[in-house]
Amino acid sequence: MSNDLIKELRDLTGAGILEIKQALEEAGSNKDKAVEILRKKGSLKLGKKADRVTKEGIVEAYIHPGSKVGVLLELNCETDFVARTEDFKNLAKDLALHVAAAAPQYVSSADVPQEIQDKEKEIYKEQVKGKPEDVVGKILEGKLAKYFEEVCLLEQPFVKNPDKKVKDLIAEAVSKIGENIQVRRFSRFVLGN
Repeated sequence: MSNDLIKELRDLTGAGILEIKQALEEAGSNKDKAVEILRKKGSLKLGKKADRVTKEGIVEAYIHPGSKVGVLLELNCETDFVARTEDFKNLAKDLALHVAAAAPQYVSSADVPQEIQDKEKEIYKEQVKGKPEDVVGKILEGKLAKYFEEVCLLEQPFVKNPDKKVKDLIAEAVSKIGENIQVRRFSRFVLGN
C-alpha cells in the first residue's frame, strides 16, 4: 500500500487517511474497489449530514448550445464559503447540464405525488396479471424503481458517467467538501413548450 495511492484516493474521495487504509486493505489494494468501499461509507456520512440545514448556495443557469433548452437549478449547501468554491460551482454546472440532457421531472422519489405513484402501480399490476403472487410484489417494486430512475433527478444515471447515479455524484461531493449539499429545485425550459 503506497503513500502515492493513499494520497490519490484522499484527493479523489476526500476521505480520511485511516478510512482509506482500511478500504485498501479490504479491497486488497485494488484502487477501484477501494473507491467503491469509500463511496459506500461516504453515503453513510451523507446520512449524518443530511439533517444539517442548507440555506446557502447558488442558482446555476445553463443554456444548451443552439439556445433551445435552458435550465435554472438551485443547489444548496451549509455555508457561503462552500458555495463560492470551484468544486461546488462545478457540481452545480454538471447538475444543470444533466437536467438539460435527461429532462427529469422531480428532484427525488419523495417529490413524486402519491396519485402519480398509484397510477403507475395500477399500470404495472395490469402488466403482471397472471404471474405468481410471490413474485408480483418484487416485479412491481422493480418497475416502480425503474420509473423513479426515469423521472427523478437523484435516481438517474449521470449523463457524463452513466455508471454513477446523480445521488452518488452528490454523495461524493458531500464527502469531499464536508457539508450537506441538496438540490432544492430546478426548472427546465424548452423553446416552444
